[in-house]
Amino acid sequence: MTFAIWCVVVGAVLVVIALAGTVLKRLPLSAAMIYLGVGYALSPAGTGFLRVDPVADATFLERLTEVAVVVSLFTAGLKLRVPLSDRRWRLPARLAVVSMTATVGLVAAFGVFALGLPVGAAVLLGAVLAPTDPVLASDVQVRAVGDRDRVRFGLTGEAGLNDGTAFPFVMLGLGLLGLHDLGAGGWRWWAVDVGWAVAGGLGIGFGLGSAVGRLVLYLRKAHREAVGLDNFLALGLLALAYGTAVLLGAWGFLAAFAAGLALRTEEMRRTRDRPLEATGVSPDEAAVHPEKAPAYMAEAVLGFNEQVEKVLEVAAVLVLGALLAATRPTWAAAGLAAALFLVVRPASVFAGLAGGGASVVQKGLMGWFGVRGVGSLYYLTHAIGHGLPGDVARTLAELVVWAVALSVLVHGVSVTPLMDWYGSRGGKRGIRV
Repeated sequence: MTFAIWCVVVGAVLVVIALAGTVLKRLPLSAAMIYLGVGYALSPAGTGFLRVDPVADATFLERLTEVAVVVSLFTAGLKLRVPLSDRRWRLPARLAVVSMTATVGLVAAFGVFALGLPVGAAVLLGAVLAPTDPVLASDVQVRAVGDRDRVRFGLTGEAGLNDGTAFPFVMLGLGLLGLHDLGAGGWRWWAVDVGWAVAGGLGIGFGLGSAVGRLVLYLRKAHREAVGLDNFLALGLLALAYGTAVLLGAWGFLAAFAAGLALRTEEMRRTRDRPLEATGVSPDEAAVHPEKAPAYMAEAVLGFNEQVEKVLEVAAVLVLGALLAATRPTWAAAGLAAALFLVVRPASVFAGLAGGGASVVQKGLMGWFGVRGVGSLYYLTHAIGHGLPGDVARTLAELVVWAVALSVLVHGVSVTPLMDWYGSRGGKRGIRV
């Protein structure tokens, strides 16, 4: 596809979505479903304009999906306006640790006993499909800053955390395949891939986010400097956090999420329970206003990031649609998707949230909306880049690509009616944490 044709296609899709966005919200459809269909129509199965292969083009796909996930994770952190000491965080933490670990194990078992995969490949498959997606799950995430709904808050926080906590299991799978050093008895995996990489990613991201947020607010409020270019601030902070973490051997995805969370925490620390809206004065005055500056900074960065996130979602899902033509639909992929959506994910959520205070309905919704998406494509291509044998790479690619595509379809169709039903049954009165 030439650059001009790419511009025409993406431009047309963006215009259509902009014009039909309110209609889509009322229908059992999602924007991602449209992107997926357009991508497939552009593939060799349709016009042939967009040709991409999950193995041959793994490096390109890794970079594209990496950027999309990093931006989405930073945005997710900015949306969660809840103090870290608040007990509400127990819900996403249990989903991201207990439920995700259970998902890895159950998918790995399915891979070994039902699909006949080697243990290493099965563990890798579980790690790739275990994390929920921060890019494609926006319809079930918090709708606005301060949204405390258990389902939305839990899924948003889980997506922010588990895209980083999945990495140790990806490396474990690669290690079992002989492509990563786990250390004698697995000591290196525990110490570096689990211990340092997780704690380091969270610490680096939160530290940089807090430092940059405080510096910007000091310059604006004390000296009326560093005003404007909040888009540069957003991109600069997430790139700084992600790059620093990766260079230091920590998980950059966790750093990106923590950086956004830190920026929001800095705003909460200064505004407490006062209204979030930086209104009543002009934008230039709000940026340096003693009371409104923190909210203005957080809102400006969040607004810009949400727009960038949507554009990257278009590109990533168009490519996913084209990948369908480069992989074979198999009964194995369909069986894996059915097991993941109907058994593994619900069972993992109910186990992880046992005794956690969420109702059966809330657990059921969180169990169903374990959306798989761009994050899974990233982990797949990242693993391929580590030198997966050709047959293993091709097998995993077919399983993952079609499982993600089916997730886009089944979750996209069900999100509007299920979330509307959830709200209509008195959710707003009884679903807050």
